[in-house]
Amino acid sequence: MHILSIDQSTSGTKVLLVNKEGQIIYKKAMNHKQYYAQPGWVEHNPIEIYQCVKKLVNESMTEINEKEIVSISITNQRETVVVWDRETGQPIYNAIVWQCRRTSDLCEKLKVDGYEEVVQAKTGLRIDPYFSATKVQWILQNVEGAKKKAEQGSLLFGTIDSWLIWNLTGGKVHATDYSNASRTLLFNIHSLQWDQELLDIFSIPNQMLPEVRSSNVNFGYINDDSVCIKGLPISGVIGDSQAALFGQRCLEAGMAKATYGTGTSVMIYTGDLIEGKNGLVTSVAWGIGNRVEYGLEGIINTTGDIMKWMKEDLRLFTDLEEVSEAASSINSNEGVYLIPAFVGLGAPYWYPQAKAAIVGMTRGTNRSHLIRAGLESIAYQVTDVIQLIEEESGISIKELRVDGGATSNKFLMQYQADMLNNKVKVSRMSDLSALGSAYLAGLFAGIWGSLEELKGLYQHTEDFQPKMPAAMRKNYYTGWKHHIHSMISC
Repeated sequence: MHILSIDQSTSGTKVLLVNKEGQIIYKKAMNHKQYYAQPGWVEHNPIEIYQCVKKLVNESMTEINEKEIVSISITNQRETVVVWDRETGQPIYNAIVWQCRRTSDLCEKLKVDGYEEVVQAKTGLRIDPYFSATKVQWILQNVEGAKKKAEQGSLLFGTIDSWLIWNLTGGKVHATDYSNASRTLLFNIHSLQWDQELLDIFSIPNQMLPEVRSSNVNFGYINDDSVCIKGLPISGVIGDSQAALFGQRCLEAGMAKATYGTGTSVMIYTGDLIEGKNGLVTSVAWGIGNRVEYGLEGIINTTGDIMKWMKEDLRLFTDLEEVSEAASSINSNEGVYLIPAFVGLGAPYWYPQAKAAIVGMTRGTNRSHLIRAGLESIAYQVTDVIQLIEEESGISIKELRVDGGATSNKFLMQYQADMLNNKVKVSRMSDLSALGSAYLAGLFAGIWGSLEELKGLYQHTEDFQPKMPAAMRKNYYTGWKHHIHSMISC
């Protein structure tokens, strides 16, 4: 028995096959295009994304007998929104990506109008362009005729999971799960329902909204003639960060993970609802059966995308293997810091107007300094959030479980352990979001009978222990904080 896991992320899509031992036996990926129509704007073509999903799913069937697959799971980039026509199934605008900052002014107006307190109390989130609601509001305000069609019930809204479910089921199911709903600014995490007051604040008709379900239930059956596995159930639907938390099997209060992707989500499983403050947000971790559980999260806008920028735009290296070598070739950062605020700063600063900067350069600064500054900036940002989580929750994190592409960089992982002065546990199964959604689908399909059984599945890890002297750690981190606060105070 196998789960076919669809992992739809910011940069591309992966399809993986997971067996009953929790091992990935097949993986294939495709990238999709990123659209930057204006500075700070980020869009995707939702039709291109679905075409990639179909192509990868169909190709995977050359590797395994369809009868071996018991369910399809979906994990997705969160907060990214699509608005489409109920009758034609066509998007009325490109997907607006979580990174997009076009609604910064709209968010500021909502704050000035006094809505932040009620929004945060009901959703656990801040009013920020990162989340979904103002993206939908922007589409309804700026696409001709959209507002009227939405009020008439002709338009649907959803995060990427909803868009995929709608298409895979042939337009029969419009649904999402608790984890994705909790990232929209429209979902009350106390009552576990869409909230009419919030919908009114953001001027979004409730006719557009998907049904909200637990992560491990049946979301419908494949009913697209161009997908070669019609009739299979869809389950294990969950946002990518929460999926990684589940994939890391952080199932006890105080267990924490960081997923190093385009940005980074640092999340601690709390079980019960703990209110996030001072830059943290509270989210639904997942719903399993009749129980909904929670986590505290710090969101970092830009981490892995730093290295993509250095590679593709600055052309500082051609192969990622060069990165650790360059960073290790100098004995210190020599005071050079990168503030990677390409799309503003997330937790704990929540300063969307911030712009990226490289500071501390001298005539002796070279390629290695810039690469090292990029890697260090990732570790500093994660450290910021971990410290805040410990302060907010009152829980000391014994170790940080990490996953994602950047975890293959040994310089970064060691520097992360040094900055945290704590163990960093790197999963050598890099696709933890896909695994997390597959585990949930496997619970639905009966591959695994309980959470305890999931805890027992083997995962190989590599551990990094802190080695840096305390004085050196303090010096590096103090420099980072100084430059950040100088930027914010300007």
